[in-house]
Amino acid sequence: MATNQTADPTVFEDTDRREITLTEADLLGTHHYEDVLYTGDTDVVNVLTGETPAELDRTVKRAKAFVADLGPRYVAKKQPPERAVESRSPYTGSVYFNRDITGSMEWHTVFRKAEESDSYDVSFEADYRSGDLTITVSRA
Repeated sequence: MATNQTADPTVFEDTDRREITLTEADLLGTHHYEDVLYTGDTDVVNVLTGETPAELDRTVKRAKAFVADLGPRYVAKKQPPERAVESRSPYTGSVYFNRDITGSMEWHTVFRKAEESDSYDVSFEADYRSGDLTITVSRA
């Protein structure tokens, strides 16, 4: 295959959701998302006591164990305070390319389709200390 050709054009085809405007040049390389993962800190406090409720006082170790049970594509994503109170958990399991992390359904779709393609190698690194996620895409 010539290096100036798209490795897998189906990754960039329209979907039933929307037209994909991203190109292979947009996809290849390293994509960094800051402060999107659970870090063990929570903004939720009881207004009467000023303390975090016990059910929301969870560790990163517990969050990692939770997502490990879900599968290798999952990360522990922090939840907004309102959802944390409703679910009684400061984090939720999510695929690493979730639109809440990547910022759009278009990126979500392209990362998912690239991962499913034989033409790309997609990897990610979850840094729970900083809350950052790094996704790297290269040609296979």
